[in-house]
Amino acid sequence: MREREVVQRNLALQRQWYGEPLGDRVRRLVVAYRTSQAQLAEVLGISAPMLSQVMSGRRAKIGNPSVLARLVMLERKVFTPGVAAGESEAVQQALEDVKGSRPALGRDSVPVRQAGNNEEVAWPALRQIAQPHELEWAADLLDGYHPALAGLLRRAACGGSGAEDSGSA
Repeated sequence: MREREVVQRNLALQRQWYGEPLGDRVRRLVVAYRTSQAQLAEVLGISAPMLSQVMSGRRAKIGNPSVLARLVMLERKVFTPGVAAGESEAVQQALEDVKGSRPALGRDSVPVRQAGNNEEVAWPALRQIAQPHELEWAADLLDGYHPALAGLLRRAACGGSGAEDSGSA
């Protein structure tokens, strides 16, 4: 029973850290690239037994950031036209590209979310495409149908200074 509890805890941690269990993500890649788990492990730069342990939940995380980066690279390459169409050459090329890559995680390669109010990330983007009075105007148009979106536009217009107008006419 102890091992089962550890596996359940590890799978819960994987959901928290990676959005879902790594076994689900890896199985999708095995199918998409029509490869074996052992071959996928080689492409990722991890041993097959280690990948198996991570997939089954006997291990909680992938310790090497480069391995995780390669996993994400493979997930993204699934959507390239040749790979998506199942073309053998494109699939093989994608696997070779990822296997030969030397990804590095740095401060510019990982998105940062602000701890408190995630919508603050949207404010600068909104202010780049519209002036405050335009954001207010759009908020007025949306207010009756989408009050939450209208509120976001108003907060962006005022720079998040707290001068939110909850319902202008």
